[in-house]
Amino acid sequence: MSPAAEPYVVGDGPTGVLVLSGSSGRVETDRCDVLAGLGGVVASSYRWFGDAVDLVPLESFDEPLASLHGRCERLVVLGTSRGAEAALLLGALHPEIDAVVGISPSDVVWAALSTDRPQRSSWTRGGEPLPFVPYDDDWVSTTDPVEHHDHYLSALARFADRVPAARLPVERIAGEVVLTAGGDDRLWPSIHFCDEIALRREAAGLTTTVITHPAAGHRVLLPGESPPTTSHLVHGGSDAADAELGVLLWMHLARVLGADPPSPG
Repeated sequence: MSPAAEPYVVGDGPTGVLVLSGSSGRVETDRCDVLAGLGGVVASSYRWFGDAVDLVPLESFDEPLASLHGRCERLVVLGTSRGAEAALLLGALHPEIDAVVGISPSDVVWAALSTDRPQRSSWTRGGEPLPFVPYDDDWVSTTDPVEHHDHYLSALARFADRVPAARLPVERIAGEVVLTAGGDDRLWPSIHFCDEIALRREAAGLTTTVITHPAAGHRVLLPGESPPTTSHLVHGGSDAADAELGVLLWMHLARVLGADPPSPG
């Protein structure tokens, strides 16, 4: 199955924001509506992968980005989880992107979300797979239901020799970078990933805005968004804490998108 050809597009104005979901693959209509409601914003979302995040060509984002940029003066990419992984990669490849917003991001390329073995990369560029960190197939969960947070830490430790090559090239992102993560993220250690990104960018003389909340989970609920549906994955946090983190992010989003400061209520 190929990604949907027709994106969801809403709003009007000088700033375009491409909104990328995580591994759910959903088209982020609710989030687009909220962002377009700021005024002066065109928000677009589409299903950016087929059956799984598996050898996704980074070139497949070229047309959606060009279409949005052809309509708007400024270009922003906002991604969540695996979508944030994509957003940060795109920010390093496309100098026309003015800002990247990563919600619960990673700081490395991970293996494809597939049960096939041997493992392979989530991404390709120019037909070649990007270096990646594999999952630890020997990891055993100590929680019920399974929380994958420690699985990712185990993989980073076991395959430490592969981490340097798999790091996202965040030092090449010329535009602004805004990251947000919850301290109770039970899906993966997003605060750790945010810190790693910020440190590497700082070493390159670049600033990064990092917004956190100790009780929030993997999901962030922006003002005006509906609480997410139940998932088989353990995300951590709570609707209340996730919404509080969304309020903290809200003012930064307005600034990045060039909108008037909004009221979180």
